[in-house]
Amino acid sequence: MGIGFQRSSSPQLIAIAIEEVFQKNLLDESAIAGIATIDTKALDIALGEICQLRNWLLQTFSAKELATVAVPNPSAIITKATGTRSVAEAAAILAAAKNAQLGAKLLVPKNIFRLSALPGVVTVAVAEAMQP
Repeated sequence: MGIGFQRSSSPQLIAIAIEEVFQKNLLDESAIAGIATIDTKALDIALGEICQLRNWLLQTFSAKELATVAVPNPSAIITKATGTRSVAEAAAILAAAKNAQLGAKLLVPKNIFRLSALPGVVTVAVAEAMQP
């Protein structure tokens, strides 16, 4: 699963975003192998809390690595902020491909979450490792 988010995003908003994406797409959260994002978020407290609580592996990728991935929903805003067209979709694909014999496919394109009661914005995308 790939995640992009504003630094002000709360752990609660990240958790809600993940739960909503998985429920909406009839996916099982127990199938989550981990969270992938851009390397500049590696030490983010909210992300660390979520990974620790759920016992998920955190994988990070540089903007240069993320920029090599073709995605269906590139963002000019994200490009300006990070140097790559995508964080959530590209990170999901790269992370899933690491453990796949046949690459990875994007199952759920990016979903963007904002809630007036919680600070921040979270983007979630889901990819699947392709096996023979």
